[in-house]
Amino acid sequence: MESRSEIPIQEPLIYVVDDDDVVRDSLKALLQVRRYVVRDFESGERFLAADPDLSHCCLILDVHMPNMTGIQLMQAMRDRGNVPATILITGKRDAILQNQASELGALALLDKPLSHVTLFQTIEQALAPH
Repeated sequence: MESRSEIPIQEPLIYVVDDDDVVRDSLKALLQVRRYVVRDFESGERFLAADPDLSHCCLILDVHMPNMTGIQLMQAMRDRGNVPATILITGKRDAILQNQASELGALALLDKPLSHVTLFQTIEQALAPH
């Protein structure tokens, strides 16, 4: 009998980076109900220090965090040469933020409270093969 070597299918990861414990925990629970694999971080610094695998993932990133903002985190990843499909979330949108998000290649800038429908549609777009 011939043995076949199977290539493992890599599950898409969703990284949630938000300094608000309630938002982060709620997003994680919501995404896990939809059977996504989720890793969460309370700051951009911790996310970068973890040096996560960004090969098949989506990043949900709060814009307004202390120390390192979501925009600064995206810039740091860009400087490292690896920016995954990123969904920015914010409670305070303005034209400057919209422009920064667009310039850094954010897939979307979503307003809090998040629409679950819009969030899941955007995640599916982020994880779709390109």
